[in-house]
Amino acid sequence: MTLSQLMSIWRARNVDEWLRSPGKYRSFAEKVLAQGEPLLAYDVVNDALAKWPKDTRLRQLQGLALARSGATERANAALEKLRQAGQADEETLGMLARTYKDLASQTGSRAERRKFLHRSAEIYLQAYESTGGYWSGINAATMNLLTGRTKRATELAKRVRKQCHKSLSAGCGDEYWLLAALGEAALILRDWTEAEKWYRRAAKRGAGRFGDLQSSRRNAHLILRYWKADTSKIDGYLSVPPVVVFSGHMIDEAHRVAPRFPVSVEPAVARALRDKIDRLGPCFGFASAACGSDILFLEAMLDAGAEIHIVLPYNKEEFIRDSVDFLPNSNWRSRFERLLRRAAQCLTASTQKLKVGSVSYDFCNELLFGLARTYARRLETALIPLAVWDGFSGDGPGGTASAVKKWRATGYKPEIVNLATVSPTLNRLSRARKTNRTNKSASSQTKESRGFTSRIVAVLFADTVGFSRLTEDQIPRFIRHYLGAIAQLSRKFREGIIAKNTWGDGLYFVFSDVGLAGKFALDLADLATSTRWTEEGLPSELSLRIALHAGPVYEFRDPITGDRTYGGSHVNRAARIEPITPSGQVYASEAFAALSAVRCADSFVCEYVGQTPLAKGYGTFPAYHVRRRFRSGN
Repeated sequence: MTLSQLMSIWRARNVDEWLRSPGKYRSFAEKVLAQGEPLLAYDVVNDALAKWPKDTRLRQLQGLALARSGATERANAALEKLRQAGQADEETLGMLARTYKDLASQTGSRAERRKFLHRSAEIYLQAYESTGGYWSGINAATMNLLTGRTKRATELAKRVRKQCHKSLSAGCGDEYWLLAALGEAALILRDWTEAEKWYRRAAKRGAGRFGDLQSSRRNAHLILRYWKADTSKIDGYLSVPPVVVFSGHMIDEAHRVAPRFPVSVEPAVARALRDKIDRLGPCFGFASAACGSDILFLEAMLDAGAEIHIVLPYNKEEFIRDSVDFLPNSNWRSRFERLLRRAAQCLTASTQKLKVGSVSYDFCNELLFGLARTYARRLETALIPLAVWDGFSGDGPGGTASAVKKWRATGYKPEIVNLATVSPTLNRLSRARKTNRTNKSASSQTKESRGFTSRIVAVLFADTVGFSRLTEDQIPRFIRHYLGAIAQLSRKFREGIIAKNTWGDGLYFVFSDVGLAGKFALDLADLATSTRWTEEGLPSELSLRIALHAGPVYEFRDPITGDRTYGGSHVNRAARIEPITPSGQVYASEAFAALSAVRCADSFVCEYVGQTPLAKGYGTFPAYHVRRRFRSGN
């Protein structure tokens, strides 16, 4: 099954039927993980663990989902807990060993890297010696090679090779993993021709199992780098197809003065997009779903057998009126609805459209870019931006021109379907656009919106845990020492803080940059948890719950205070995250995680926590735990 089909099954499931046995959840999570979607797998497993908290297989799958999503420390802790509970089977030990291997690749300290690699090798070997399983055996061989135990690695690889040949002849076991293990054994033994043969067969057998292909490629890379050998040939077999993020012009409205994408050239644009997709060979596409280029791209992706992810800039009904169903006697709406039904994922960036400027579209473009970039990183594959664009500067932020500009500023070279070259008619008409262009953003200002601007910001809310238990004589100390220390910290970030406020023990900061917001949040958490507040006459347990979100907001001057401030639904959304954040930690929204991926925030990572209920019954949302990357060491 494709991920889109699996997502449809998950959304349409009969909950009462599924809750009769954990078997459905286990099987479904395994299929989703094989497709390379650990976040959904984590949600599936968490749902099941609420009813069967001691189910070993579910707990193993939870650890694997965490590991594949990049939450290595949490995966390690979960699997160590399972092992300490007496589970010493091959699955538990093998997954635990994998987390130590991942920790080794993430640390900047040579000493820690050696320690983690040796620990991984020990656990894999323990699993193999106690169970005789070929997959723990081949991993034990690889890890022994990486720790310099070449003789033991060679012996293990030869033993595993015999096992796999025997299993293949008997027709038992998962053929993909048997073939991949034979390829890995050949790499350890430096038999490059043999390795290519097995990986070629494994790739054919594992078509569509993107998570499994990625896992095999990672181990192959470790071995080839150890031998200082070329990785390109193996990459050719185990590569995961690229991810495409898309932006493009809509079909022209009837009253458009200077034609840009008239209805008459739709077939030509559709052909050009199909040609691009055939050449690029992507399996994952991220786009919005406006009539014209977006829908043509999404349809072409589905025709090519790829999965699609859709982000709408605001609520569906309003978006349909603005960007889908405005041409009389067209079928764009039915095509739009069909795409939404077949999408692996459909997100709404904002509940409502901001009425000032085009920031809602700008935010949608950034969110698409961030989600696609995160997806590509998780699968360790290429991200390719693709646009249907006329080459002109556009009507303002949020359009295709601004998306192309941001892609290029981030170091990407987008693929372009140039409208001016698609049709001879458009080539002639495009010249007129230099002197005859409409500008919707300038004409959309109303009397009510004057004095308001809009922009994308990062918002931080924090609340002090333990404040309500302060005595009256501790309040001045809290203000002087606790809030005073926070004020001193905030001065270090003053170039990025564009608004701030307090309400007793509550903190509110608005940042112009998500990277600075994340760094400040982590420094703030460290300040609250590491300071010895008892020396200032305050309780030792004082801590903070810190929440981060990013999105489009109104910028205006508060008529009461006279200060510049920010408002809108995204400020409210940030406020709802703070109450469900654990004490001493920093939680963030999916939007914040996506934008930090776009804007290259390299000092912290956002790890998936799961679908989390918001405060005051505001539904559930995908939460992320913000933590520092490993510090570099010697």
